[in-house]
Amino acid sequence: MKILRNNLKSELHIRTQKDFPQKGVEFIDIMPLIIQKETFKEIVDKFIEEIKDKHVEYIVGAEARGFMIGAAVATKLDIGFVPVRKAGKLPPNTVEKQFEYEKEYGKDKMELPKLVNEEYTGKRVYIIDDIYATGNTMKAMKKTIEELGGIVVGQGVIMNIKELNDASDVFSLIDVNEE
Repeated sequence: MKILRNNLKSELHIRTQKDFPQKGVEFIDIMPLIIQKETFKEIVDKFIEEIKDKHVEYIVGAEARGFMIGAAVATKLDIGFVPVRKAGKLPPNTVEKQFEYEKEYGKDKMELPKLVNEEYTGKRVYIIDDIYATGNTMKAMKKTIEELGGIVVGQGVIMNIKELNDASDVFSLIDVNEE
């Protein structure tokens, strides 16, 4: 992995695991960044700086690491957090529309919970996830939220694997290429 841009002052502790979650995939593990309290705080603070003037009502985060980052950011901004999970993992109060997307190593289906006593229509949301590779997860979340009438005011990740996508509208703290 070659680091192209690092917007963090903290030392980067990133692991890679060959053949995970299946043979032929090299998994980039950003958990060491979250485990280090100073680095995790810096990540949350950088997202807050990026989001604070966008008048966001909800942070939307994909399982599992998007939960950790998104919930921490939402708490600090004093706004709601919406967890996006694999189909069948949330209680039955989900929006009727599930969304399927293609990952580097297969297909997945996710769903959004219903908001409490309101619809997504007109709600301003910011999507947070850990890594942007092909971008299919984030694109599917954005499309679904917009189809439900929500307004996606931004998208952000800790790490963007630049060679796998052409994302110019995604905020990232670290840009890398696989090597």
